[in-house]
Amino acid sequence: MSQLVTGEAVVLQVRIARMPTRALACAIDMVLQGIVLTVLIALLAGFLFGSESSEALAIALIFIVVLLVVVGYRVVMETLTRGRTLGKMVLGLKVVRDDGSSIRFRHALVRTLMWFFVDFAPWFAASPGIVASLMNKQGKRIGDMVAGTVVIRERHQSMASPPLFVPGHLVQWAQSLELSRLSDELANAARDYLSRYAELLPGAQHALGEALAARVAAVIAPTPPTQIIAPAYLSAVLAERRRRELQRLSTQRPTQTGPFAPNPYAAPAAPAPSYAIPTGPFTPPSPYGVLPPPPAPGPFAPPAPPSATRPATVNAQGWAAPGSNESGRWS
Repeated sequence: MSQLVTGEAVVLQVRIARMPTRALACAIDMVLQGIVLTVLIALLAGFLFGSESSEALAIALIFIVVLLVVVGYRVVMETLTRGRTLGKMVLGLKVVRDDGSSIRFRHALVRTLMWFFVDFAPWFAASPGIVASLMNKQGKRIGDMVAGTVVIRERHQSMASPPLFVPGHLVQWAQSLELSRLSDELANAARDYLSRYAELLPGAQHALGEALAARVAAVIAPTPPTQIIAPAYLSAVLAERRRRELQRLSTQRPTQTGPFAPNPYAAPAAPAPSYAIPTGPFTPPSPYGVLPPPPAPGPFAPPAPPSATRPATVNAQGWAAPGSNESGRWS
């Protein structure tokens, strides 16, 4: 395991790809490039030998084809896939920047040019890249040092979606949120943070969570009525956002016709809850630590009479609410 420091000074734990794995990925790419080059050069040779072309033109065309396949393949693949070639995909490798973010065209171009002309150039006996990779603690070759990139190993197991919930005492606050300014990019970043929460160091959990919570709080309103930890705050916002999206999609479904159409006179079914508030003595474990309990009533608040309380019910918005009194207010 190695550490990468993001632009927000958050330390990420990653697995650095070492030279044997990278060499195998490079071999896979070179085999594929060799097949493509063989086919293209054979077609080009048939065309040149069939016409009265000069030897210099033939050499120039072959050099251009080799350059496009060897250099263009890596640049295009790493740019479009954000740091992967076919060989890297097979072995689960990815090129990222030193801060852990995805690479762009300039990074892919610099890495490829240095790979072709310096690291593994035949006039250098293909030794600079091997020596640099063995001596660098992150396995970087010269192209990685110049471009500011590093090759890491990705996990192949699928990432489970984070459990989204709203604490019971924040249900009314979640219903009143204005989420129109919350972008998909920021929501996805918060969701990724919740998915990787258990993988982060304790300091990174707190620092990254506070940074994302501050960004989310700047574009939504109102603020929570009580203090809440950053992971639970992000989870409540995302849960409410998902509930509204599911509700919007359910109202936009096309009307079904034909013999299998639903009965228009039947009573509408209650919508399935998109998230629930745990009630009763058992609370499922949370990966975000212990959540703050709801505010307790004041010392002089009279207890509610037994006849005024009812069991937990499910309201029309799909939330499992705690018991309510006869007037319909939250108890």
